[in-house]
Parts: sequence; structure tokens; C-alpha cells
Amino acid sequence: MSERVTISVNGQPVSVPAGTIVAAAVAAAGVTRFRESVDGQPRGPLCGMGVCFECRVTIDGQPHCRSCLTICKAGMEVRTDV
Repeated sequence: MSERVTISVNGQPVSVPAGTIVAAAVAAAGVTRFRESVDGQPRGPLCGMGVCFECRVTIDGQPHCRSCLTICKAGMEVRTDV
């Protein structure tokens, strides 16, 4: 059995396999809107490699983290901006 880690996404615990990126964990939590554009349009992962910056979330209090480049760590607190 593979190792799992539990993180919090908008206050909801989510258990994912070790090595999972935050974007995938947020999606597994059922969240589809990671943030809003300046004119209120929903945004989420687009490129999956850190170029577009559309997947930004707040991780452990640090805003504007690219969720597609960050590996989940046990106890991590993730907040989407919407």
C-alpha cells in the first residue's frame, strides 16, 4: 500500500498519495475554481507546468503559490482565493 498524506483544502481534510501535487489534491477535494481574475472570471490549472500562474493558491499562509509545482506535505493548509 502506498504512503498517503493528509492536507487541508479550504478547511476540508484531503488524503492523497505521497508525491501528489497540490493542484491535484485541490481538484480531488472537488474544488474547480482556484481563484478569480481581476474581472471576476474563474481560474484554475491550465498549463500544469508553472508557466500560466492560473493555479495560484495560498499555502500555509503564503499567497500566490503555484499549486501545479508544489508537492503535498502532511499537514499543509491550502486555501483557494474563491
